[in-house]
Amino acid sequence: MNKQSGIHYLREHREAGSNRPVPAEVTRIRDTVVAGLGDLLQGAFDAVDDSLFELANNARSNNEQNRYFEAMREIRIKRKGVERHFQNTVAQYFATPPHTGPLQEEQLSKQASADTLALVGNDDLEEQVALNAMITKAKAHFQGPLLQLQTRFSQVYPEATDESPVNPMAPEHLCSAFTEAIQALEIQIRERLILLKQFDRYVVSNLGMLLDEANRILIQAGIIPNFRYHGKSGQQHEASSPQSAEAPKQESAPDASAAERAGQAASSSAVFEQIRQMLALQRANAGIPPRASDPNVRVVGDSELASLLNSLPLSAPRQDQGNLSAGEPVSVDLRQLVQQLLSQTDTGDGRKPALNEVDEDLINLVSMLFEFILDDYNLSAPVQVLISRLQIPILKVVIRDKSFFSQATHPARRLLNSLARAGIGWSSSDEKTKDKLYGQIHNIVQRILNEFDGDVSLFETLNQEFEQFLERENRKASLVEQRTRESERGRIKSQTAQQTVDNLLKQKVSRYKLPESIHDILMNGWSRVMFLAYLRDDVEHRWNATVKVVDDLIWCLHPHQEDDERDQWVRVVPGLLKSLRSGLEEVSYNSSRLDEMMGQLKHQLAEAFRTNAAIEALQDSPEEPAEEEIATVHQTAVERQQELEDAAISEYVAQIDGIEIGNWVEFRLVNGANFRCKLSAIIDEADCFVFVNRMGLKVIEKTRVELAHEMRRGRLTLLEQGALIDRALDAVVGTLRSKTA
Repeated sequence: MNKQSGIHYLREHREAGSNRPVPAEVTRIRDTVVAGLGDLLQGAFDAVDDSLFELANNARSNNEQNRYFEAMREIRIKRKGVERHFQNTVAQYFATPPHTGPLQEEQLSKQASADTLALVGNDDLEEQVALNAMITKAKAHFQGPLLQLQTRFSQVYPEATDESPVNPMAPEHLCSAFTEAIQALEIQIRERLILLKQFDRYVVSNLGMLLDEANRILIQAGIIPNFRYHGKSGQQHEASSPQSAEAPKQESAPDASAAERAGQAASSSAVFEQIRQMLALQRANAGIPPRASDPNVRVVGDSELASLLNSLPLSAPRQDQGNLSAGEPVSVDLRQLVQQLLSQTDTGDGRKPALNEVDEDLINLVSMLFEFILDDYNLSAPVQVLISRLQIPILKVVIRDKSFFSQATHPARRLLNSLARAGIGWSSSDEKTKDKLYGQIHNIVQRILNEFDGDVSLFETLNQEFEQFLERENRKASLVEQRTRESERGRIKSQTAQQTVDNLLKQKVSRYKLPESIHDILMNGWSRVMFLAYLRDDVEHRWNATVKVVDDLIWCLHPHQEDDERDQWVRVVPGLLKSLRSGLEEVSYNSSRLDEMMGQLKHQLAEAFRTNAAIEALQDSPEEPAEEEIATVHQTAVERQQELEDAAISEYVAQIDGIEIGNWVEFRLVNGANFRCKLSAIIDEADCFVFVNRMGLKVIEKTRVELAHEMRRGRLTLLEQGALIDRALDAVVGTLRSKTA
């Protein structure tokens, strides 16, 4: 176990929690949990250090880099104190456990009221949203073990009641202890959110083993050894049979996919709640009283509003039903549309009809959602036009089913995300009439406009059909893309091999005035042997041997006067001639004259050995130093220009390195045309990025530097890959935050 959370810290933890006696059966749990959390926190802090170091390396400016390095330094200096504070606070929870359950949730809801939100800064609000999402996800993931532990702890602590249970290990308490501990860190909100993210990843997400161990210790102590949990009713009671003790493991432990869905739902719900809080804050700042307290206003109920919306046509007026993609995206003022419906309603008592705050927030959100969609560059223009036709149907969905914004798995929301994700690679230059994908999206929108009657299951059906269509299309495109990728890798590897061989031979041969026959064998024959050896080097490992043949041949043509050198020459030549012949035979080089050529080669070697004549070294000519000097001056100027170019595109190179396989981009040509494509392969040997279209066919290839220059000139745009609705909600949060700042 790590020293920082090991045995030598337990005495300190006992002192921290010694204000009142801890029940004997809890002492063992406290020491185990505090030590275990210390180990998990070590991993979290190590991950934070790695994340900040990577961000600093990829920083776009010196100020940004210094900010990350300062944050690293601050965290490293105060890390031990934060860990000690966190562990001491957790130990204290076991001595005086705070209340858990309904009372805690009620307190949190009070803190999020409109009156108190006015006093909360944007950074604090962002941090609170991250904490709420973390806590909600943990409660959903560890629902069974937490409920068992809460029930058992409530038996241990005498002050606990059914209305006010206790659980020192509840996620909200552990998160509270950590946020209290990191108050000592003087870091900005972005670094603080990174810290919370790693705390969630390394500590909160791994609570399961500590919760199970705590339950096991309490079971050994005889505290509710048999526990039955009914997840739906939320009731728990003792079981009489030993077999029932296994029930919690089966019923309360969700599978991985369920936990992932719970985490997504928690995150989405937290963002939606944040938006509602900001809207409530806007009303509070504007002095708008609650609708229910105004005697001159009659609040329209959900069912009545849904009935009013049924009178609206699903499609906007003046729309060509036969061609939904005609014209520009349709913008509908949903707020004004609903107000017109309300103004036509006769209340009978003279009071003015008005929406309740929840429905008004939902209508505002739908409006802001489609404002984002109509302005989202990541959506291709034709698909953007089609999705814009769904404003009124989505409004009807949201009023009938208010979980659209809070649940990431809502059928209508999933369908919109699928349509946007599938259409990201669709270029406006494509022919719509011949494109199956565009036709499928067009048909889905048409069916919603024609068939939607309030039953949300239509969206589920359409989404399933669309996913099946995409699966078939993607399967075909994947096969084509795989062939394209393999073909490009082979082609580029061949180019690299040929270029490497040519450069190496030119470098070696150009130093000397070789006999014509030898020059011909090396450049036109042996180069083929080297080419194949380069391509097969990962299997046959012959590349270095082929290079050595060239070096040995040139060495043997040099004069050798010393006895040991001449002895070595005698040993080298037979193997050299054998290697040359076998290699040239393998590539079928001039097979009709191979014996004659090898005879000439033997004669050249023997003559060089006998006469001890030197091959003429070209670099020894008197004019060459001057030429080298000119070349050096010229090269210096080129290098200086290259340094300027590298400095200009350095920040763009970092962005290019952030592109992952499967990411979509858009290129704009000089003539104004544009096209979208997906990164299919990065071939490191040639520093080459290969892009394909939706069909898997190659459309363009560029090096990293070329891509950086394209981005610098504004001719390359990285397209966001996230779900449409999630990106829209994030944009809405940013807009509202700027308004409430």
